[in-house]
This record gives sequence, C-alpha cells and structure tokens, in this order.
Amino acid sequence: MGTENYKFNLKNTTSLRALKLITWFLLAAGTVQAQQPAGPPSGAPMGNGTILGTVIDSLTKKPLDYSTVSLFKAGTTAPVNGSLTDQKGGFKITGVAPGTYRIQIAFIGYSTKTIDGVVLTGAKTDRNLGQVIVSPSAKMLADVQVTGQRALVENHIDKLVFNAEKDVTSAGGNASDILRKVPMVSVDMDGNVSLRGNQNVRILINGKPSGALVTNAGDVLKSMPSDQIKNIEVITAPSAKYDAEGSAGIINIITKKKEVAGVSGSINMGIGTRQNNESGNINFNKNKLSITANLGYNVGWPQTTYQSFSSRNTELGTSSSSNGQSTSNRHFTNGSASLGYDFNDQNTFNSTFSLRGGAFKNKGNSVNSNNSASEGNIDYTALTSNEFKVSNFDWNNDFTHKFKKEGEELSFAFQWTHGTSDVNYLSEYSAFTQNQRAVNNGINNEYTYQLDYVLPVSKVFKLETGAKSILRRISSEYDFFNPDASGAYVFNTATSNTYSYDQDVYSGYGLLTANLKDGFTVQAGARLENTKINGNSGNVSAGLAPFDNTYTNFIPSFVISKALTPTQTLKLSYSKRIQRPSLQYLNPFLNTSNPLNQTQGNPELSPEITQTVEMTYSTFIKSSVINASVYYRKTNDIIESYVRTVPYTTVDNNGNPVTRDVSLTNYLNVGNNNSIGVTFFGSTELFKVLTIRGNINAFTYKPQVISSLQQASQSTYVQYNAFISGTVKINKALSAETFLIQNSARRTFQGTNPSFNLWVIGLKQDVWKKRGTIGLNITQPFKDYKDFTSNINSGPLSQSSRFSVPFRSFGVSFAYNFGKMNFGPQMPKKKRGVNNDDLKQGDSSGQGAQN
Repeated sequence: MGTENYKFNLKNTTSLRALKLITWFLLAAGTVQAQQPAGPPSGAPMGNGTILGTVIDSLTKKPLDYSTVSLFKAGTTAPVNGSLTDQKGGFKITGVAPGTYRIQIAFIGYSTKTIDGVVLTGAKTDRNLGQVIVSPSAKMLADVQVTGQRALVENHIDKLVFNAEKDVTSAGGNASDILRKVPMVSVDMDGNVSLRGNQNVRILINGKPSGALVTNAGDVLKSMPSDQIKNIEVITAPSAKYDAEGSAGIINIITKKKEVAGVSGSINMGIGTRQNNESGNINFNKNKLSITANLGYNVGWPQTTYQSFSSRNTELGTSSSSNGQSTSNRHFTNGSASLGYDFNDQNTFNSTFSLRGGAFKNKGNSVNSNNSASEGNIDYTALTSNEFKVSNFDWNNDFTHKFKKEGEELSFAFQWTHGTSDVNYLSEYSAFTQNQRAVNNGINNEYTYQLDYVLPVSKVFKLETGAKSILRRISSEYDFFNPDASGAYVFNTATSNTYSYDQDVYSGYGLLTANLKDGFTVQAGARLENTKINGNSGNVSAGLAPFDNTYTNFIPSFVISKALTPTQTLKLSYSKRIQRPSLQYLNPFLNTSNPLNQTQGNPELSPEITQTVEMTYSTFIKSSVINASVYYRKTNDIIESYVRTVPYTTVDNNGNPVTRDVSLTNYLNVGNNNSIGVTFFGSTELFKVLTIRGNINAFTYKPQVISSLQQASQSTYVQYNAFISGTVKINKALSAETFLIQNSARRTFQGTNPSFNLWVIGLKQDVWKKRGTIGLNITQPFKDYKDFTSNINSGPLSQSSRFSVPFRSFGVSFAYNFGKMNFGPQMPKKKRGVNNDDLKQGDSSGQGAQN
C-alpha cells in the first residue's frame, strides 16, 4: 500500500479491534506474490483456464497491491481457488475448469468487490477482467483515522526490502547507521559494507551506480543523511539482467520522493553529539511534468581517535611499535534535481543530476620505536596532517517507449559519472626518516550506455533482453616532496608517479520468466560480459611497464519459486557473480607515505568468480514472519591483501641511504574458498504493542590457499553477523525502539579483522496530525569509546593494530512534511525509464527504484 494516509471512520472500538485482527492477517499474507497463485483446494475442479485482471484504488488511481482475490463456483459459498495481487495490482488465477464463477476482491478498509457471471467455456478458456475499481468502505469506518503502511521488513521473490522511513532509530544518523540494521548486511568501523560476510558487494543509489561509491563508499555512506533514505533493497541472487559486478550481491539505496500530484516537500533536521544533519526536498507533479529537487548537509563534530600498532619478525629479529592519537572533522553536501516528462502514454523521458562533495581533515601525533640488528633501537615522534576533498556528480537520462501490446517496451539509458579527489598530507619526523609532503589528485569519468527490451510472449512467458557498455577512464597524479638542505620542500621524481587506467565492459543478456500452474514461477537467464583493461604508469625510472588484460565471463542465472500455500513460499536459486579488482588493487606504484608500512597494487590480478546456490523458505503466520535460507558459495581466485617483510632502501632524516626491513602490503589471488551458510530472519508481534525482530547469518571460511603461501592457516572458521530489535507502540503517536548488533571478527588467510557490536535506543513522537515528527536517539549510552583490533599471524611475522573510536552519542531530530497533495484524477501515471545498472521496473518480483 505504500505510506500514503487514508482517512476513514470507525463507529465503535469493537470494530476497531476486529479491524486490527484483519490487518494482522492480511499483512501476514501480503508478501506472497500474485504471480505465484496457490493451487486450488483438494477436490476443486481442474482445467486449463485463466482469469486475470488489475485491482485499482478508486481514490488514488493506483494499483492496490496484496489484495485477496477469491474464486467461487456460482451458487456456492466456499472458494475453489484464489490469488493475491502483486505490486502492480495484477492477479492471475490458473487451472480453472469451464463453468460460471463469482470473483470477490477484499482488502482492509475497502468494500468487498464482487463480480458475478464470469464464464469460461471449452472454446474460451481465458477471461481478462481488465481494471477492477475498488472503493474505501464508508460504512465500516466512521470516526478513526487508519493509515495503511508498509512493514519494516518485506520479503519478495528476489529481494529483501528494509523500509528505513519506518525505523524509529534512524533519524539523525547516516546511511551506514541504517545499513547496520538491514538483515544480512554488516558495516565495520570504517564504513566498509559486507553482505553475508563478503565485502564484494555492489552498492547502488536509486538503481544506479555512482563513481563516489566505487572509489570511496565508506565516506559517501557516512555523508548521506538517513532522513533522505526511503528503503534499502538487498538482492543476494541477482538475475542475468543485472550487472555481474559484486560477488556478494546488490544493495540498492532508494531515496525519498513523493509520487503525488501538486507541490509537496519535507524538511529534516538532526543535531547530536556525533554529527548534525540538515536536508530538504521539494516535489512538483502536474499532468505530464514532474520536477524534484533535494539538498542535504552533514557535518561531524571533531572526534579524537587513539591508535596503537606493533609488528615483529622473529626470523629477521626486527620489531616496531607506535602509539598515537588523531583528531578529525568532516562535512559533506549532497543534492539532486530531476525532471520527468510524459510526451504521451507511450513515450517517457527522465533526467536526473546529482552532486556530492565534502572534505575530511585530520591532525595527529605518535610516538614510535623501531628495532633492528643493523641500526639498533631508534625512538622518534611523528606529526601528521592531511586533508581529503572529494566531488562527484552523476547525470542520468532515461527514455522509455511503450508499444501497444501491454507490457512490451523499449528503453534506452545514458549515464555520465564524474569524480575528482584531492589528498594533501604532511608528515614531520624527529628522527628515523625524512619529512615528506605529498599531493594526490585523481579524476574518474564513467560513461554508460544501456538498451533494454521487454516482450510478454504470452500470458505465461515474458522475455527480457538488452545490451550495455561501461567505459571507465581514471587518472591519478601523485606528487611527492622532500626537504632540501635549507628545509624547503622539493619535488622527488623517484617517489612521484602519474597513472592512467582504462576499463571497458561490454555485455548482453537474455532472461525468460514463466508463471506456471500450481504456484510455480521459473526464471532463467544468461549474460555475457567482456572486460578490457589498460594501465600505464608515468614513472619510467620506477620500471613500471604498461599492462593489458582482457577476459570474457559467461554469467547464467536460475530461480524457481513455489507458492506452497498463500502464506508459504519455497525458492531455489543459482547465481554467478564476478568481482573485478579496482585501481587500488591494480596500481603497481609503491606507496611509501608510511616509512615502515608500504602498499603496492598488482596489475596481474584476475577477477574473483563466485557461484551461489541458495534455498529459501518464507512463511507468514498471523502477525509473525519467518524467512530462512541455506546456501553454498564457491569463490575462485579470491583477492586478499598479503602482508610480508621485505628489504627497502631509503634515506634517514640526515639524507643518508639506509636499507631497512619494512612491511609491504599488496594483493594476490590467494586461492579458492568454499563456504556454507545459513540465514534466519524472524519478526513477531507480541501483546499488540510490541514487535520483536531478529536476524542471524552464519557462514564458514576455509580458503584453499596456493602452495606458495605455505604460512597461511588451513583451518575452518565460522563467522556471523546478527541483530535483534524491539519496537513498542506506546500510543498512536509515540513509539520507542531499541536494537543490538553483534558481528564476529572477519577472517583472512593471514589473520583477523575487528569484530563489531552496537546498541541504539530511539524514541519518536508524531506531531501536527502526523505531518511532523520529533525524535530522540541514543547510541552506545554506557561506553564512550569502542575498541577495534586486527591481527596478522603468518609464519615469523606477527602484527597487531588497535583503534579506539568514539561512538557514544545523543541526538534529537525533527521532520516536517508540507504541501498540497492530490490523490484524484489529476495524478499522472508515471513510469520512468530503465535504471542505469540493470535494476529496472516491471520484473515479476516487485517494485524497484524509481527516480
């Protein structure tokens, strides 16, 4: 039903209690898709006939999703078959024998719609009822306002949807805070997102990729106010029509946008001890034209982080340690503008321009020590300062042409993503090595062209096909400076570099969906992707040769879903995904900004190939929801960082050459991994006012590491991420919520990355007839700092790093919706063009992103 408000009246509290009971039942049944009709009851007459139609709300002129459609034999009172409407209001009842029938359509708050005299004969086995208009019930409802709203978590045939705007504790936070509460998703202290424990996840905004998310996803998510997020879609087994990038799956962040006629908008503000958010949006929809604009600002208070590091190599007899602190602050701005125009019923155009930018500033100091056989023990201090600036824009253009045949359409999309990043840092040492200053400027351009065609071949089969090209052009200029004898910083050609990187991806796909009898839905597809890579370094003296790489991947997908009953669904799926290494992993230039911990990319990396088989069971029992799955995941050529000790010749703080054993981190295809996992999500309503939700995802990690890495661990490890939350409806306008998160430490073949846990409490009060809300949020109330520890144990090398990060915060928020919203005939029926990452409208699984 969405989040629109529908005002009705109820004459007495007895009816209200009955209404609530019906609501719980319908919500329990509501997530079963209409294209998966339950088979007829035992003993019902069978045939090959089909009855279909579309249910429309008389007020909003919108499809009425998840309505109950019952089929009765004429003159009887017990239904012989039935279905539920999908998110487009459509229903289909198959396996109907010839005869005369009565159709009844029911939904909470609406008068039951009855259609008599539906006749099927041997010569005419199919009957299309067209649009069936249903109206709100004025007799049942007389004094009480009823608001039809989505549940916090919804399960669809191919994805899970977390409705962030229904989350009490989301106000005043950012996108990372929201993602931590989404089933199967975890976010670490740096903002790195994992899906079922795998960080190779494709993150989209409104169905489209963003250059900012590719290069700096953690910072971008922290800069996005949670008040701008409508819902988050999680797709663990994408079909062949989706880009194959992201071995773990896809996370799609949908921002708020009202699809109503007239002028409307909202203002959101939040202030707290950790960060402040301000955002607003305005929407204009009239006839064929729609215009939307929004602007947000996010700023964090200065925060001090403490860190320590120790490293030891027993074979070389070297050791080093560091203890220090750093203070950082940040600010980000984001905004977008969208223009849509419906030329007529067949042709629609939409253009959206979004902009994001901001900066991090950081100042720190540390006390360090290095011990080696050649130099003995050297103690020194370091003062560091750095500033990171980023600016990105995405320009999307979509055009869709609908043919006369219902459901047939041709779509074309173009996207240009442009991003720049500027990094400036200064490091000054009391001893051990030279002072250094560096400037790193990067430019990223990405051009995407996409063509898609959808053809309903028959009432049973639907064909989708398309082609796509992505052209990426990335350049990075790294200028390094050291002081001369007078202390003036001069350019160092040996440690500076310019690097250019081109990546072209060409793909095509075909997908066939079949809605079969007895509640079966089958979807099979294939995608072919060809990748061409070229990299070139400008530092000839460093001996970095240009490199080229070309590979082609065949990406099949398959899913079969069975509606066991109207409230139970079983699904088996297979998907194949790839994870291409980015510039960070490929750039062969040696980064020496840290004198003892250096990094270097590997241009010879192959992409990761992941295949997943998953069985999922969903059921809805009264007010309870259960979703459980078991999966097997095989990944070839897994990419992980590899840390080892190597000799490196540099200069000390007096300018004299010296060779030291330093820690070098680069990236390798370390081997293969077979993983078995289980996921369980449950939600239940207790005592009418309390809702409990919980999720746990557990999986194994046991890599088969290549023989050259003999120091690697060969053990099997179990990892998990889990959360539990409770929501209390104190009264009609006041609600409270709390949730707990616990993620285990993440294994690598050399060691562990930090575990993570969090406790958040929220309170929300609706004001001004629900046009406004006031919220209070408390994060980690009893502990100011959280500690995160990483360990590496690989043969003679052992390292440990620890970060203490401030997490405790208190905040208040305010939101207000304004404007005139008309739900009558003026409201245009808008459908945007394809989204520019194969995340499109109109699939059998439900509603995707619209922009």
